[in-house]
Amino acid sequence: MNDYSLFRKLVGTSHTIVVVYVDDILLAGDDESKISSLKLFLDDKFRIKDLGLIHYFLGLEIIHTSTRFLVSQHKFALDLLSEFHYTNVNPVVSPLDPHVKLSSDSGYLLPDPSMYIKFGGKRNFLQHTRPDLSFTVQHLRQFMASPRTTYLTAAHHVLEYLAGTPRLGLLLNNSSDFSLQGYCDSDWASCVATRRSVSGFVLFLGRCHISWKSKKPPTIALSTAEAEYNSLRLVVAEITWLVRLFAELGVHDLTPVHVFCECHAAVHIAKNP
Repeated sequence: MNDYSLFRKLVGTSHTIVVVYVDDILLAGDDESKISSLKLFLDDKFRIKDLGLIHYFLGLEIIHTSTRFLVSQHKFALDLLSEFHYTNVNPVVSPLDPHVKLSSDSGYLLPDPSMYIKFGGKRNFLQHTRPDLSFTVQHLRQFMASPRTTYLTAAHHVLEYLAGTPRLGLLLNNSSDFSLQGYCDSDWASCVATRRSVSGFVLFLGRCHISWKSKKPPTIALSTAEAEYNSLRLVVAEITWLVRLFAELGVHDLTPVHVFCECHAAVHIAKNP
């Protein structure tokens, strides 16, 4: 399998899927009798506890109807706000202040960096259902080695944004639209300390977000075209993995995949064999 925590059982045309993380197990399938049989087998071998339809899994809250699932981390967000005493603040409309430019030497070193580091780990976990925080997490994570006062102020700004959007999450529906689309972009030489670019992408299956990332490449791009081409490389690598994964789950009609990039030079380079 392309994912080591995911297992598939195929009997005729019936699919049963198992997701395992340590001692948490999630079962899905298109035949209830096969799922019940697998539950009995697992209980006989490992003594499992059947919690019924999914509502909470690995910190993710799932609200479901007959046609859609809403996956969020509402409780985790509220606990995070309570832990840092940000439950009663005026919310802001963006995760980062667009007028503030952080650098490696701005502000003063924090006498106790433990709070910034602790919040960094929790913020990283929160982006599992929050694509809107992906760039912010990447941006603030680069200062974990030597946190400064300006970075902590930016982290507090994230909490103020979170105070106004604790319920945001992913909406997944049961649409038969299995078209896979990717969007990518890059901000050339945006890091003032290293002059490295920041690349990002988001992937949709139908109208549902399924993958996203904001990343700073290890090398310096010498032009906008090179930076944009790097972002294309990132999204294509993710698409390749997803196409293989969905093929193992019985979905084979994903290709060709439409990838959207605003840089004509990068597109021409990608098309040139």
